[in-house]
Amino acid sequence: MRKIFHKLVDPDEAVKLVAERISPLGVERVPLLRAHGRVLAEDVYARIDHPPFDRSLVDGYAVRAEDVYEADEENPVELKLVGAIEIGEKPETSLGRGECVEISTGAPIPPGADAVVMIEYTSQSGDRIKVFRAAKPGENIAQTGSDITAGDLLIRKGRRLTVREIAVLAAAGYREVEVYKAPKAAVFSIGGEIAPPGRSLDLGQVYDVNGYSITLLLRELGVRADYLGILPDDEKAIMARLSEALRSYDLLVTSGGTSAGLSDLVYKVFEKLGEVLAHGVRIKPGKPTVLGFAHDGKLMVGLPGFPLSSIMAFTVVVKPILQKLLGLEEPREHSIEARIPFRINVGGRTHLIPVQLVETPDGLKAYPRLGDSGSVLAFLEADGFAIIPGERLYLDEGESIRVKLFGEFKPASLTMIGSHCPAIDILLNVAGIRDAKIINVGSLGGWLALKRGEADVTGTHLLDEEAMTYNLHMPRRLGIEDEVEIYGGYIREIGLVTAPGNPKGIRSFRDLLRPDITFVNRVKGSGIRTFIDLQLRKLGVENPEKTIRGYSYQAKTHTAVAAAVAQGRADVGVAVGYVAEIYGLEFIPLAEEHYDLAVRRDRLYKEAVRMLLEALGSRRFLEKLNAMPHYRTHGLTGRRIYP
Repeated sequence: MRKIFHKLVDPDEAVKLVAERISPLGVERVPLLRAHGRVLAEDVYARIDHPPFDRSLVDGYAVRAEDVYEADEENPVELKLVGAIEIGEKPETSLGRGECVEISTGAPIPPGADAVVMIEYTSQSGDRIKVFRAAKPGENIAQTGSDITAGDLLIRKGRRLTVREIAVLAAAGYREVEVYKAPKAAVFSIGGEIAPPGRSLDLGQVYDVNGYSITLLLRELGVRADYLGILPDDEKAIMARLSEALRSYDLLVTSGGTSAGLSDLVYKVFEKLGEVLAHGVRIKPGKPTVLGFAHDGKLMVGLPGFPLSSIMAFTVVVKPILQKLLGLEEPREHSIEARIPFRINVGGRTHLIPVQLVETPDGLKAYPRLGDSGSVLAFLEADGFAIIPGERLYLDEGESIRVKLFGEFKPASLTMIGSHCPAIDILLNVAGIRDAKIINVGSLGGWLALKRGEADVTGTHLLDEEAMTYNLHMPRRLGIEDEVEIYGGYIREIGLVTAPGNPKGIRSFRDLLRPDITFVNRVKGSGIRTFIDLQLRKLGVENPEKTIRGYSYQAKTHTAVAAAVAQGRADVGVAVGYVAEIYGLEFIPLAEEHYDLAVRRDRLYKEAVRMLLEALGSRRFLEKLNAMPHYRTHGLTGRRIYP
């Protein structure tokens, strides 16, 4: 029987429904070395002052400040040396007028002294010390309790203990502390299509991503999570393994099998094991999320199977619930303001949009990492995500949004937005640039990003259909003639990509008109798409959507074209010859295109931009690129060709 999502709950409501029924699992006292990563279950107060005595901050001489008030380079003050104090020693000498004591960094200040003169401003001759600099009372002395005062509240309960907190606890004299018990979680991936990494894939199978990502996300929170493997789409098998896990673990987290299909069984098993509170959350991605409790009160979470959907649902819905179970204080939100570079349509339910942050002279821009909920790369490339309420229908260009960060945000040394090309990775390696932000939006999208100031560099191969030249027409077309420079890149051979042996005898664009041919296209705005449409117009094709099977099927990258042909989803596509070699496909050359780099003039000062352009003209890059099939450099590679 198919389950229909009759009622979706808002993410905040889903969190509230579950969180109001859970609390930490108890408290235990642990030694400091075992407390790292745990959540403090008590307010901790300082037992002693820190430092517990007045101590010297430098190597030098303990003095009475009034004795050296008038000391300077030309009129040094001479004092009598009456002793020395090493770190850890108890002072045995009390200072009188005109006396000083040699003292080490960290040693206690002797009675009578109220300042320390650094050894660099003194000279010694026997028991006479000349001081060449005045000192103020308290100079170079850490006074008792200046860091921590006995009775101060040091750390409030509910805080996760990092190295910083444990260092403070040790300084305050604590050997052990009370922490909340860390819950144990059993993690399962569910689905007959899932295979463990390292094994060869059959058609229709994917590697297990969620088993690893969800387990580690749980561990990052402080949950003791164990990944227990992949379960088949079999209700009895799922029931048996989850029932067994509930006997040993405090909560269950599954991924996959949570939607409304006939093989989606998680909600059925959860209902038999206890109670389902929510099946379906009003978010995208992440809608098919299941939340419930077993008969013994243990939490059960069913996450969607698509990786991005699973991770986003975990972050927005599950993480706040688990923070309460762990006893964590109200978490501090790590977020940042940024603006959307172009209009995007949303609406219907709360959207969770992964974004890549780009630094511009006008502030941060948030590039939506658009893609399906099965994307893995989106999570890797995104700096964070925006939560867009369901009542919003669209985000307008330039609109400000709040981005919740996945981690610490560090601006990239180089932002390159434009056309996808496998050779760019080689160029970046030769340049030694490891933190470049690469956003593939097609050549036209790259030029628009360059105009808006979002890109430092754009990779481009746009054909001027009138002059039959590449890229040089774009500055004038966009009105940015004085804002950019173009540097000669390289030539790459493009052509038709077919199955090995070319079983359907495809030789030219005219063959795309045959009813037995299925085509895979490229996205609008890409250089390849411009080339494709030009060739079709030359054949007199006015409505390719109606004339060519698969024309509306658009691939974002050259490798996606090759994969579609290799997997039999299309008979032919247009791509660089290099990817045909990788996939073992037939390649019919059609043309050579110029792939160049357009650079904003106001970014030429950046070190990473200079490194990139130097690498482009280097012998090392020339050798590596010419070794790639269907690629070659030319006489203008690395040289400025515009203006």
